[in-house]
Amino acid sequence: MSKKPTKPETLRITLVKSAIGYPKRQKATARALGLSRINKTVSHPNNPEIRGMIEKIIHLVVVNEQVEK
Repeated sequence: MSKKPTKPETLRITLVKSAIGYPKRQKATARALGLSRINKTVSHPNNPEIRGMIEKIIHLVVVNEQVEK
């Protein structure tokens, strides 16, 4: 039998580039995710709302997916 692919349960998001010089909406999105300074990492559940926020600031962040057991 084939295994079902596991969906990552949490996302680790790291701010790697400053939001200075970008629109206020992008700065606000970073703050809403809990990213207040460069190299800060936060964990969030993997859901469409968080994925949408990440998509808006993908040029500022690095995302690592974690599968919890």
